[in-house]
Amino acid sequence: MEGKLVFAVNGKRFELAEVDPSTSLLEFLRTRTRFTGPKLGCGEGGCGACVVLLSTYDPVSDQVKDLSVSSCLTLLCSVHLCSITTTEGLGNSRDGFHPIHQRFTGFHASQCGFCTPGMCMSLFSALTNADKTNRPEPPNGFSKITKLEAEKAIAGNLCRCTGYRPIADVCRSFAADVDLEDLGLNTFWKKGEDAIVSKLPRHNRGKIFTFPHFLKSVVKTSLDTLMNGKNTNFLDSQWYRPTSFDGLYQLLNSNAFIGSRTKLVVGNTGSGVYKENNIYDKYIDLKGIPELSVIKRDHTGISFGAAVTISRAIEVLKENVDSVPSAEKMVFDKIADHLDKVASPFVRNMASLGGNLIMAQKFQFASDVTTILLAAGTTVCVRTASDRRILSLEDFLEWPPLDEKTILVSILIPSISMVELSYGTEQHSVSSHRSKSNIIFETYRAAPRPLGNAVSYLNSAFLAHVSSDKITGNTVLLYLHLAFGAYGSEHAIRARKVENFLVGKVLEVSVLLEAIKLLKETIIPKQGTPHSSYRSSLAVAFLFKFLQPLSKDLAVPENNYHNNASGVAVITEHPNENFNRNSDLSHHEASNSELFNSSSVLLSSNQMIQYGKEYQPVGVPIEKVGAEIQTSGEAIYVDDIPSPKDCLYGAFVYSTHPLACIKGIKFNPTLASEKIITYISVNDIPAGGKNVGSGTMFGTEPLFADSLTECAGQPLGLVVAETQRYANMAAKQANVQYSTENLEPPILSVEEAVRRSSFFDIPPFLYPQNVGNLSGGMAEAEHKILSAEVKLGSQYYFYMETQTSLAVPDEDNCIVVYSSTQCPETAQGLIAKCLGIPDHNVRVITRRVGGGFGGKAVRAIPVATACALAAYKLQRPVRMYLDRQTDMVITGGRHPMKINYSVGFKSDGKITALHVDLLINAGITKDVSPSIPYNVVGALRKYNWGALSFDIKVCRTNLPSKSAMRAPGEAQGSFIAETVIEHVAAYLSMDANLVRNKNLHTYESIKMFYGSSAGENPEYTLPAIVDELISSRSYFDRLEMVRHFNFCNKWRKRGISWVPIVHQVTLRPTPGKVSILNDSSIVVEVGGVELGQGLWTKVKQITAFGLGQLFEGGSQKLLDRVRIIQADTLSMVQGGWTAGSTTSESSCEAVRLSCSILADRLKSLKQSLEEKISSVSWETLISQANMQGVNLSASTYWVPGTDSMQYLNYGAAISEVEVDIATGATTIIRSDLIYDCGQSLNPAVDMGQIEGAFVQGIGFFMYEEVVENSDGLVVSDGTWTYKIPTIDTIPKHFNVKLLSSRHHQKRVLSSKASGEPPLLLAVSVHCATREAIRATRTEFSTNDTKSSALAFQFDAPATMPVVKELCGLNNVEKYLETFITTRQPPKDA
Repeated sequence: MEGKLVFAVNGKRFELAEVDPSTSLLEFLRTRTRFTGPKLGCGEGGCGACVVLLSTYDPVSDQVKDLSVSSCLTLLCSVHLCSITTTEGLGNSRDGFHPIHQRFTGFHASQCGFCTPGMCMSLFSALTNADKTNRPEPPNGFSKITKLEAEKAIAGNLCRCTGYRPIADVCRSFAADVDLEDLGLNTFWKKGEDAIVSKLPRHNRGKIFTFPHFLKSVVKTSLDTLMNGKNTNFLDSQWYRPTSFDGLYQLLNSNAFIGSRTKLVVGNTGSGVYKENNIYDKYIDLKGIPELSVIKRDHTGISFGAAVTISRAIEVLKENVDSVPSAEKMVFDKIADHLDKVASPFVRNMASLGGNLIMAQKFQFASDVTTILLAAGTTVCVRTASDRRILSLEDFLEWPPLDEKTILVSILIPSISMVELSYGTEQHSVSSHRSKSNIIFETYRAAPRPLGNAVSYLNSAFLAHVSSDKITGNTVLLYLHLAFGAYGSEHAIRARKVENFLVGKVLEVSVLLEAIKLLKETIIPKQGTPHSSYRSSLAVAFLFKFLQPLSKDLAVPENNYHNNASGVAVITEHPNENFNRNSDLSHHEASNSELFNSSSVLLSSNQMIQYGKEYQPVGVPIEKVGAEIQTSGEAIYVDDIPSPKDCLYGAFVYSTHPLACIKGIKFNPTLASEKIITYISVNDIPAGGKNVGSGTMFGTEPLFADSLTECAGQPLGLVVAETQRYANMAAKQANVQYSTENLEPPILSVEEAVRRSSFFDIPPFLYPQNVGNLSGGMAEAEHKILSAEVKLGSQYYFYMETQTSLAVPDEDNCIVVYSSTQCPETAQGLIAKCLGIPDHNVRVITRRVGGGFGGKAVRAIPVATACALAAYKLQRPVRMYLDRQTDMVITGGRHPMKINYSVGFKSDGKITALHVDLLINAGITKDVSPSIPYNVVGALRKYNWGALSFDIKVCRTNLPSKSAMRAPGEAQGSFIAETVIEHVAAYLSMDANLVRNKNLHTYESIKMFYGSSAGENPEYTLPAIVDELISSRSYFDRLEMVRHFNFCNKWRKRGISWVPIVHQVTLRPTPGKVSILNDSSIVVEVGGVELGQGLWTKVKQITAFGLGQLFEGGSQKLLDRVRIIQADTLSMVQGGWTAGSTTSESSCEAVRLSCSILADRLKSLKQSLEEKISSVSWETLISQANMQGVNLSASTYWVPGTDSMQYLNYGAAISEVEVDIATGATTIIRSDLIYDCGQSLNPAVDMGQIEGAFVQGIGFFMYEEVVENSDGLVVSDGTWTYKIPTIDTIPKHFNVKLLSSRHHQKRVLSSKASGEPPLLLAVSVHCATREAIRATRTEFSTNDTKSSALAFQFDAPATMPVVKELCGLNNVEKYLETFITTRQPPKDA
């Protein structure tokens, strides 16, 4: 066993003699074991899809330590003598599911399911560790975990489908301090029933043994080796683990290491930040050196070995030690609290304290850790081969970047007494009137996510010793540390000039203002830093926040002042709703202390549904089909399919120039390049084939650039290698020679496209029609706003499963392609065209998709086609799984737009005419862009504009093609409409909500704007929805409370706003096939693909209903007999696209009709049997049908009628937000949604779609910023730089009501779409934020700027910099200057 790697996975022993040392734990699990639960979502430790439990055993204490870790960053060789537990190890379909699996399923917390295994493991780790504590025993069935801990456990896990609310319910259901009545919709109890823990799958502590007995024996046997100081090397694997510094330097100085690429590792989490694009030949694991893991606590402070993990450092800093003075304990606690916002739990558990500092020192990493330790006066010990040095952290950061022979040994966070001692006689004298002195320490960060897992725009930490005079009340600073980082400097710095200026001075307002001026001269981001002015403003805001309470003139009563280190608004008072059918939606109350202490959690939620029994089991909120096997990791996605024999892997080489001739492609002479087996380019397309990679009804686009690349991100070719990692690395080694000679400059903006008339044609049948007479409407207007402008950015899909495909050559010149796609049939046709073979030679299979949102439609086809081309040429299986960066660069996303509008209106807010000039950035090819204008105008028509006209241009630019993304065009159209409403309201100084009401459609006007889609009068439910949402007294009470809050608070402002939606959808022809097998089980095929939207669930219910009509009351329980099978283009033709929110209902109708055919065939047989026997069971009926030759398979191609093809969806939402003026952070206090779902086919599925769409919309309107460089290359290309919503950024109070509207004969069992329309409701958050900004601008404006304070351009997304810039970057300075001038006491802090 010596020299071998030994570990366990789910209790199974693994013993490896030879391992590639660069292999990650995730790669091993997915390629060398049968376990598919851990998924690759980002490769950066930023999404949580790959989380597993890593357990270690200490034979001395006989204790097992369990930690969640990111398996994509954990190197396999580092798990020697460890035990790994994946979600399969908790439970499965054969041995029984774990309570976590069952609760995820029962709370409807899994949709596409790709993120779910990682969620389960993060929660399991938190439960396991909470139950090990010495806390009091919880009631039976509960864990010792708290609600807050349970929710924070999955704070680093991303989900794009659910909106997190049901996941939060799963987490909280285990907590002893939960009120089960607060939990949302589930299958364990019905609304109105008693919610008791015994109805939940029982939580059995300690049932899972995370460390097997055999491995404990191995560990004990290996203890002698470790005690004797022997190196634990896996020589055959080039992995070395020295046990001393002498051993380390012997290795580094040996001949074997000279000239080699050697990597020193501890936790390896840095590889998630700085990607490895080449191969190392040797690895040295530093964790074997004991000194690097030592923790020492004495009078000098706490010394941490550099290899100590951040999680362990947090534990030690939080320990209660009686001998530690209170001031010192306070400092350590606040450092720990801030460290708890670094990365996520599964990264902190492996990331070392020293590694974080090294990244900051060597690579200018924007580290929070460095800044807070710098303020605390930290020193470090550094070792070279010849000596050891003790340096201040400040000096360490100024050193030249460390080489591999310079090792950071330890980090000392000093005690307060040592900090005091360091100042000695430097302390300024203080008058004898001094009454007391205090140590004050605060840390701050402005980041997109409150709970961490996001790099700060700026971080800071301040340590001060202050003295206050009991007679004058003046405060003097005896010493001061001001540390700032992450703002675009090389590293964190101490603001020495500001410190020296302030020390010894009385903190008067004039002194503070002068200090701020000095600070602005100090905090200067380097050129090219995004949002540089914003970052400088943050430094001012944080210093003011720190010093304001110390100035007697500015001090605020303690009960109103809360320091918040997260950079996210602290909620000091907020409603808790009473959300039921008989109550007002807007009634709310809650205690300040509850909200402040729980400001980072989902405080409450409510889901109101109604369902009838007319079509059971249709309409019943049953659990999603396949949810349990998604939780246990047994659900198979494309990349989970075992690789066939001789399988190869592909990775795109893409252009980094927007418009250039390709003169040649070479690969750098690196170890990674040696792994290339072949390179596939346009020259490898077979004779008779065409260079097509994707296409729509509007045209095709090339698979690879030929001699000219037309955008940055365009695929040039495909590297093929023996593993996906090697292919990815090798693709990064491509050295492309470009030439721009004789080429015009690229078109990178819509403005340039207009200048050069670069447009795509819009087919006449898709160009929307004007409504009314614009000139007449403008003439009728009493006021006009002319040529106002607003812009909308793009949005990346961020499906958890990136684009993936597997192509396998088959007999007779055929090929089978497994693709994660929303349109298998289109992929089939384009692959055949590329290869020059008939469609029937190409079989495309799609079982399930790990999230789509439109991105797995057109944009998935190039991956499938490239795979097929490589497999066809090489006659070997080829698979691709795009790394997240490549996926984000090449895939495009939502269409950015620039809008100019002119609007006429009357003094009462009634709008009489609207004209919109719209520029849509389509990118380089048409894709579906010519259809976007129709969608934009469709959503824009939701208000009665009187007259509506538009001039729309679809701009061709040298950017990656934009494509359909959930509510394509409609999201932008709804935003434009609300922007116009808000602008009119600001012009008239009216409440925008009154203007909305004034311009809501009547039934007559909606028929004029939407035609026959509006249906009959009773179908127009929007007025009733709006009336229920906002017409109550409580809504106006909330408005008054917001105004009162804003009057009482200067540095925090609230806004409240409601919006309606009208969303038109179109049904498409769809096939369905139902077959009854010999044993009476039922198999169903549909054209649609299961994306997580619950299509299979609804189809299963409709099948049971349709066939159940054979029996009185549908009494035969057929639901469990039904299985829906994967989409297969050679089995189910004319499948079409799964898109537009209507595939589920269309598929259901096709299946219902197929069931009717079968029922008709079986009806006479059943009647004849009933004449002989009184009761005929389903089994008997089918058995007899088989014997009598009844055709038990029926298929239908359902084509919707022209009078029912289109219909309108209605909904409304009201959102309330709070903006922290210091940072621009927006906290969504509450959102209430009402959505007309018709008669829902499955209320649980539709509820999940509504919540998920709403949160995805929040991302588009508030958080998700697509950033490109000057060549149009996407640089927000991973989880570090692109931030989708997380559990800590959703509404604190999140309430949804499904309106069950009347019977609609022309729709599928009276149902309506739910996948896309609710996304539009998220603009309510943006509008509420505008109101909060408006309140801020009014607060800080002068009399001559009041009007401009109300009207301003507010683009989307409304990120923190955007919000703060609109609030004002110099509000602190203005406030202090005004105070000096007027000497007015402050309102608050």
